[in-house]
Amino acid sequence: MSTVETVPERPEARDFDAIDRDALGAPIKGPSAMGHDPRRMLGLAWTMATSDFKLKFYGSALGYFWQLARPMMLFGVLLLVFTVVVRLGNDIELYAPTLLLGIVLFTFFGEATGGAVSAMLDRENLVRKIDFPRMAVPLAVVITALFNLALNMVPVIVTLFIMGADVRWTWLEIFPLIAALAVLAIAVAMILSAAYVRFRDVRPIWDVFLQAMFYASGVLVPVQAIQAEFGDRIERIMMMFPFSTILQQARHAMIAPSHPTALDSAGAWWVLVIPVAITLGLLAVGFWYFNREAPRIAERL
Repeated sequence: MSTVETVPERPEARDFDAIDRDALGAPIKGPSAMGHDPRRMLGLAWTMATSDFKLKFYGSALGYFWQLARPMMLFGVLLLVFTVVVRLGNDIELYAPTLLLGIVLFTFFGEATGGAVSAMLDRENLVRKIDFPRMAVPLAVVITALFNLALNMVPVIVTLFIMGADVRWTWLEIFPLIAALAVLAIAVAMILSAAYVRFRDVRPIWDVFLQAMFYASGVLVPVQAIQAEFGDRIERIMMMFPFSTILQQARHAMIAPSHPTALDSAGAWWVLVIPVAITLGLLAVGFWYFNREAPRIAERL
């Protein structure tokens, strides 16, 4: 009686995916955006921000003066143009601090978002070697920009005193307004920093956008001058954009009551819902997109 020999199955023929799926366990996830401890993420962001701020002026004889030089030089040139050449600012109460406040707030937004574009690439060595919450990188850029904003607000206050402005309790409004602007900057920074890893065209596109935003957001020409020239429609459209809304309310709070509030400029409360919705929408989309891209940032750098 013949017997049939059983040929052992070759290892190459085995379905390892089917056999060993349970043994291998769940796939390993890459570093997340927030990590497991938000306090650790905030601590890392603060440490990186303070280190960057100190190293920025390390070895400089004039130190923090250079942080004030750029906005003050731009302010001096624009003030000369709009009060001597064009003479537009002569009809605006306290135009000098009005212009300077706009430049300072826009400089913060530009530094926070523009610096975040290449933040991941700038910290490539750190991102590739260490597992840490990726959100700390763009957040550190925004915190550093906040440090610079605090320095740049000093000339604004000094200019107000020189021009004879009154100290008012409404100056305290600047703190929640800066907080709102920081939230907007964080939302945009998350999108830009994650997108730049994939698409290097993000930087020139954002540079062009910032330049257009500088002229279109009312930094140079306050909304009351625009309203007098073009009517209420343009003024209302401007108040639909978050930065313009924050800037206008900051001018009313810091400069003089003659600057209308954001609500007065909008003409209706529902108009102000739009910039709030835009900010919250950008924050939600930014976190979703950054959180999705975070595990793969290191391998794509």
